[in-house]
Amino acid sequence: MAERIREFFEEEGYAEIPSNLPQFTIYFWMENHYVNVFHVIRYDDNFNISHDQYMHLKGKIKELFLQKGIGQIHILSLIVCNDAEKAGQLCAEDTMCWMIERDSGRLLVWGHQVSDFYGMRGKLESFLAARQEEEGNERSGISPQKQGETKYKVPAVTAAFVAANILVFIVCTFTGNLLYNIGAVGFAQFMGRKEYYRILTSLFLHWDISHLTSNMIMLYCLGEVVERQLGSVKYGILYLTAGICGNALSMLHEYYSGSVILSAGASGAIFGVIGALLILVIYNKGRLNQISIQISIKRMVFMIAYSLYSGFVGSNINNAAHIGGFLGGMAAALIYRLCGFERNGKKHED
Repeated sequence: MAERIREFFEEEGYAEIPSNLPQFTIYFWMENHYVNVFHVIRYDDNFNISHDQYMHLKGKIKELFLQKGIGQIHILSLIVCNDAEKAGQLCAEDTMCWMIERDSGRLLVWGHQVSDFYGMRGKLESFLAARQEEEGNERSGISPQKQGETKYKVPAVTAAFVAANILVFIVCTFTGNLLYNIGAVGFAQFMGRKEYYRILTSLFLHWDISHLTSNMIMLYCLGEVVERQLGSVKYGILYLTAGICGNALSMLHEYYSGSVILSAGASGAIFGVIGALLILVIYNKGRLNQISIQISIKRMVFMIAYSLYSGFVGSNINNAAHIGGFLGGMAAALIYRLCGFERNGKKHED
C-alpha cells in the first residue's frame, strides 16, 4: 500500500519529504505562498501513538513550512490502517483526517471530517479503485495492461463535430451555394426573415478547404483536451453554446456597424473551446489529470493573444464571432466549475 500511495502522489506532482520513521511520510504541493500537505501514517497493529503525539507531529509539519516563509499551510492526515475503528481514535477530534483500509483499498471519510481537500478526494478514490481492480485481475489470472501502454479512447463528440463539418463541406462541393444560401447566418436572415435555425447551421459550413482544414485541426486538438476534462455531454453543450454566442455577437456588431455580413464557420465555437480551456487551466493550476498533461497559464494566454491577433490582422475574418465564442466558452466552463460539474467533481455524471 505504501508504494501505491507514493505512486499516486508522484502522478499528482507532489514532492516527498523523507522521514526517519518508516510509519510517517509527507507529500506536499507548493505554489507561490501556499502549500497543500498530506501527512501519511502507516498505522500497523504494533504501532502505538497517542492523540497528543499525533497533533504534535502535525504542529511540527506546520512549523517546517512556516520556517520556509509559507503563509498558507493546509495539512490533511491520511492514515493507512487495518483496523479503522482503532485508528479513528487517533484523529477523533481532527476534521483534517482521512483513513484508507489496507485490505479493501477504500477511502474512509467520516461525517465530521472534511469532505474534500482541494479536489483530491475523487482522484484518490479513483486511483485506489483502479489499483484494487488491477490486483483483483491479477488474482483471477487476467493479464494487466502492459506498462507504458495506454488505452486511447476517441473523443466521441469532438470526432462527431469534425466528421459533420467535413461531410457538410463535401455536400457543398456538389451543391454549389445551396447550403450557404440557406445555412449561413447574418442579421437580415436571422431577424428579418426570422430564420433562427441559421445560428446553429452556420457552425457547420466553411467557405473553402483551407478554412475547413485550419478549423478542424484546432477543433480536434483542443476539443479533445476539453472533452476529456469535462465529459462528452457537457463539452457538446459548451461547444454549441459558444458557437451561438459567437454568432450572436457577430450579428450585434453587424447591426451597430451598419455592415452586411453573411457568416459561416466553426471558429466561434472553437474559440469557445479555447476560452473553456483557459478556465480549466486556471482552476486546475495547469494540471489536467483526465489526460495527464500540464499546460501553463502563460502559454494559454500567449496562444489566445496570438489567435485573436491573427484574426484582427487577417482579411475576411469574423473577429466578433471569435470574441463572442471565447466569452461564451469561458462563461460555460466557469459555470461548470463553480457548480462542481467538472470531471472528478461530486456532481459529475458522465
